[in-house]
Amino acid sequence: MGDVGTAKTEGNAGAGGNQPVKRRRGAARGRILDAAARRFYADGVAATGIDTITAEAGVAKMSLYNNFDSKADLVRAYLEARHEEWLGLYERRLAAAQGPADAVLAVFDAYADHAGLAYEHGFRGCGLLNAAAELPAGHEGRTVVRHHKEQVESLLAAHLQELLPGQEERAEATAEHLAFLLEGAIVRAGLEGDAVRMRRARDLAVSLVGAL
Repeated sequence: MGDVGTAKTEGNAGAGGNQPVKRRRGAARGRILDAAARRFYADGVAATGIDTITAEAGVAKMSLYNNFDSKADLVRAYLEARHEEWLGLYERRLAAAQGPADAVLAVFDAYADHAGLAYEHGFRGCGLLNAAAELPAGHEGRTVVRHHKEQVESLLAAHLQELLPGQEERAEATAEHLAFLLEGAIVRAGLEGDAVRMRRARDLAVSLVGAL
């Protein structure tokens, strides 16, 4: 992946052997994550080196390694932060939902909100999927992305089960259908650089949920 390093640790001699020093957490970590988020999304994971991130964050390279084990660890943290960002958008939409049908649409609206954030080079699609496409099989970042997508489908299924009590299989099948619709829309929106496909997907979701 390039520029992947590991942090140096110091040990204390004792009966238990060398013990790693606890990592410092503070403002530098936030600046590094913010810089990584901008560069990974705008330029890609593989194309973004550690030197680029530290320069943009205004920190020394050792500061990065005081907070992250390696570039792979930073990528994982970036993906987890992006997942949490999406969850925050979803929870705000859900708070305004009037019943389970609206709750289903809150998932679509949260993705549209994510697409509408200010990005340096405009919207380029789902940052989680973009990163996963660059990562090798077995990379822990791919696990973060998979868990995000599984959680989104689980949220859809839970709302649909409220809408269709006693019809769990139908709710799960519909959730999978809506998840496919959502993923297709966000890929097309990323290619086209705007949220038109996201709005169209929401309209289709309204029709599908209304027909249940």
